[in-house]
Amino acid sequence: PAVTTTTGATFIPEVWSDEVIAAYKKNLVAANVFKKMSFKGKKGDVIHIPKPTRGSASVKAASNAVTLIAATETEIQVAIDKHYEYSRFIEDIVEVQALSSLRRFYTEDAGYALALQLDTDLFNLAISFGDGNGGDVTDPAVWENSNAYYVNASSGIAAYTDDTIAAGDDFSDLAFRELIKLMDDASTPMDGRYLIIPPSARQTILGIDRYVSSDFTSQQGVQSGLIGNLYGVDIYVSTNVPVIETASQSSTAAFDTRGAILAHKDTMVLAEQVGVRTQTQYKQEYLADLMTADTIYGVKVLRPETGFLLGLPT
Repeated sequence: PAVTTTTGATFIPEVWSDEVIAAYKKNLVAANVFKKMSFKGKKGDVIHIPKPTRGSASVKAASNAVTLIAATETEIQVAIDKHYEYSRFIEDIVEVQALSSLRRFYTEDAGYALALQLDTDLFNLAISFGDGNGGDVTDPAVWENSNAYYVNASSGIAAYTDDTIAAGDDFSDLAFRELIKLMDDASTPMDGRYLIIPPSARQTILGIDRYVSSDFTSQQGVQSGLIGNLYGVDIYVSTNVPVIETASQSSTAAFDTRGAILAHKDTMVLAEQVGVRTQTQYKQEYLADLMTADTIYGVKVLRPETGFLLGLPT
């Protein structure tokens, strides 16, 4: 008798791929708000992005030539150096006997795992905001830079250093407005601004009257972490907001400190060479299917002066 798609007990690749991609997109937060560049189908491992210097207007004097603007332009290099995969090896007996919900779990889990990794890589770029030089994200000291702050009750914000945040240094409207002022001072465009906060900050926000008004929430449900807009800034909540200092690393707090991120859509870039793809292969010697979802990309800070970190207690 002929072997059919039913008796062969193989998976249909298109179904797997569609479901993984859907789950991946649903779980992205940071990757949905920052600049994305497609590098699909291109060869190479580095993208060179020109970063021209802003010019200024000059007075035109009568009978005189115009003032020429000349500058040595720079570039940003984005290394395509991240390749992550998620694989499952499913034997035929499992496919035959298991409920259809098994595939749904695997596809959703694959999408979630890849989205979590990509968002983590973007969040960790905050160590390069301001004058930050990068480094080991598990070291609290690398999160200290000219654009890193924490909540101070009297001044709104103060420069962040490790071992400084204590209980009560919670998100506040004053701190938010102070950060927005710093964005304004950095000549950051008014549109395309985002604040990504941990769930603990959302709990604080829910206790601020103006933040739970219809003007803030727009009477809409939460979509991909978006919970509202305030002062022209879209507010997102994510459980993946980075831990910048653990309780065990701190001498002043018995809790983890997370770094909320206020940035512009052009602050960081995601260069995607291979979007999420799903492949299946039947292994006859094992009587099983190998399912693998993977993605290849690179991330980089484009405009460090427009990104700000706000340390918050969890």
